[in-house]
Amino acid sequence: MSHPINQANENSPYGGLTKEEFYKKHKITHHESFMLNAQKMKIFTQSWRPVSDSELKGVVAMVHGYTCDSGWIFELTAVAIAKLGFLVCSLDLQGHGRSEGSPGSIPDIELLVLDCTLFFDSVREENPNLPAFLYGESLGGAISILISLKQEGIWNGMVLNGSMCGISAKFKPIWPLEKLLPIAASLAPSLRLVVSKPVASKSYKEEWKRRLVAKNPNRRFSGKPPMATALEFLRVCEYIKRNCHEIRVPMLMVHGEDDVVCDSWSARFVFESAESEDKTWKVYPGMWHQLIGEPKESVEVVYGTIFNWLVDRAEKANNNNAQK
Repeated sequence: MSHPINQANENSPYGGLTKEEFYKKHKITHHESFMLNAQKMKIFTQSWRPVSDSELKGVVAMVHGYTCDSGWIFELTAVAIAKLGFLVCSLDLQGHGRSEGSPGSIPDIELLVLDCTLFFDSVREENPNLPAFLYGESLGGAISILISLKQEGIWNGMVLNGSMCGISAKFKPIWPLEKLLPIAASLAPSLRLVVSKPVASKSYKEEWKRRLVAKNPNRRFSGKPPMATALEFLRVCEYIKRNCHEIRVPMLMVHGEDDVVCDSWSARFVFESAESEDKTWKVYPGMWHQLIGEPKESVEVVYGTIFNWLVDRAEKANNNNAQK
């Protein structure tokens, strides 16, 4: 199955179609709403499912990366997975897209984990007989790992795409700012880390996809994180490295070898340390951070692996349930 990104253009992820025409073409139904989280903030949520859902294979809960949201380019992968027979759900993280919150501010990632589990749990509870999978990109990969650790035994599998298990040395704040970051974050937590490099220019290899990203109407900030957020990212990466040996969920990790945003070696360390009996590692030479930003042929290879893995693990889970 061809990924819908190949039908997009630099002006719209839906190509020459309206959003409604796009869903109709792909035989997908779409629902969006807002939920109130524990902090009484309005969090935007949405879901996609095939029009004919009499035999849904499972639930896939997706978490987007930093500077992104659950729509626009990210949504295209959700549509592709829904076409395979899954109920797909996602939300805009606090400070991203249409959710409330200071743009790009994540001083405590646990609050985002709580938002995700609140929404994902509600979807799973409405579909208790379906196997459920996590899918996370970049920061969303780190959040997915934290969810899997928090809810051991709940999820049937996890796909980590360019996951944030470590910040690349080429992307970290220059010395000595990295060492001084805790002090800087305490003195000026909201000050943007201006020495960090633009995310999109180092993430999407194809120029037209960078232009498409820039035209996202729900994009709220350019990607330079506040001091407190940068410090939290470093803390989360260290936490994951210390606790990744407790990961036991079936897992697929895909990563671009030339990723200069999220370190591929750190992701490999997490993969090798995980106790999952069913785990697969795919590193792609020459590819960048956002694998959807690669040329068409590469996109098909990467996402073909992801789609096949999800379908295969869902079928195994459903067969096991049928035998019980």
